[in-house]
Amino acid sequence: MPYFTKLILFLFCLMVLVASRKPKRRKWTGQLEMPTPSHLYKKNLDMTKIRKGKPQPLLRVEDHDFTMRPAFGGPAIPVGVDVQVESLDSISEVDMDFTMTLYLRHYWKDERLSFSSTSNKSMTFDGRLVKKIWVPDVFFVHSKRSFTHDTTTDNIMLRVFPDGHVLYSMRITVTAMCNMDSSHFPLYSQTCSLELESYAHRDEDLMLCWKHGDESLKTDKISLSQFLIQKFHTTSRLAFYSSTGWYNRLYINFTLRRHIFFFLLQTYFPATLMVMLSWVSFWIDRRAVPARVSLGITTVLTMSTIITGVNASMPRVSYVKAVDVYLWVSFVFVFLSVLEYAAVNYLTTVQERKERKLREKFLCTCGMLHSRTMMLDGSYESEANSLAGYLRSHVLTEEERQDKIMVHLTLSNESNSSRKKGLLKGQMGLRIFQNTHAIDKYSRLIFPASYIFFNLIYWSVFS
Repeated sequence: MPYFTKLILFLFCLMVLVASRKPKRRKWTGQLEMPTPSHLYKKNLDMTKIRKGKPQPLLRVEDHDFTMRPAFGGPAIPVGVDVQVESLDSISEVDMDFTMTLYLRHYWKDERLSFSSTSNKSMTFDGRLVKKIWVPDVFFVHSKRSFTHDTTTDNIMLRVFPDGHVLYSMRITVTAMCNMDSSHFPLYSQTCSLELESYAHRDEDLMLCWKHGDESLKTDKISLSQFLIQKFHTTSRLAFYSSTGWYNRLYINFTLRRHIFFFLLQTYFPATLMVMLSWVSFWIDRRAVPARVSLGITTVLTMSTIITGVNASMPRVSYVKAVDVYLWVSFVFVFLSVLEYAAVNYLTTVQERKERKLREKFLCTCGMLHSRTMMLDGSYESEANSLAGYLRSHVLTEEERQDKIMVHLTLSNESNSSRKKGLLKGQMGLRIFQNTHAIDKYSRLIFPASYIFFNLIYWSVFS
């Protein structure tokens, strides 16, 4: 009986328990309920989530002193460097510098940054972590200005691998000095270098080297308006400072050759045309003084303007450049053409003065001969009349008659010959005055031939 009573009580308690667990009906809200996700869909582990209790960071930055280099006190740490040139922005001969935009990448291993990872994947950070860890102190030697791009954020990337290898990349624009030799300007090739070096760590502590060398430069798509890139290559060597010691230095060398067509149009062709224009005066009448003088002055002033414009865009160096040689020789040719007309004008004036004196002398001589001839003719007639009267009155001998006739014929011949000589001299003087001067004739050949010979020598030496 007691057993039967206990069984009834147990069943009653079980029914009460089941009745209390009956689900309640939910009211309709007009919205569909999302099904509960199945076990096939798993959430990715959020490694950035801050959990309660003491956090466990992946990079144990606070556990190490990152003011020291990796493996401090041991051998030199190798740091690989890669540079990808994005553009050559400008090259200035006046300031003797160039501006380059590039991607600078460093590779090294720091075991203090190693972390455990099941997938062996790297982690990428921005520039905020760079301030907390050790990075190579690489700087640009002989740089005037440089900055890291910060649009829209700092262009800095830090990638850490589980084994402690680090990739540190940044985008930089640097303006560096380039010692240019302008003695052959603009017919020259110029070699410039961008130099990288550790500022504080000597070669005993940090060994800089090229990671991939020339392959990382990627300069095929770079083009310049005034220069042609002939060569881009990398080198490295040691640099010594007397106060601090030896340092590893990396070089990015590039050779540029200037496009000559721009200067042919802006400098050489105008100068050549001015020289040829100055030769036109050799074909102008020497008596046209205003035309020849104005032409000579115009060409001289134009050459002066061309020389001034070229020197304004060049550094003030103490040596003579190739373009200076061409421009100043052209200026000398133009100036000599002006001096040539000065000589022609002077010699023409002297010649006209001599012809004027000769003409006046000729006129006086002709007048005297004419009067003398008239007198001789009159005396001859009077003598003939008197002779006839004398013959009528006296009887002359044969010898006296012959002497009288010979004197008359001699005087007549002298008057005729002097008239012919005077006319010939006047005609020759007029012909010389009307023709071109001999200096102009020679200048038409000597000036062009000399300038062509100069151009042959100039382009064979400087090109």
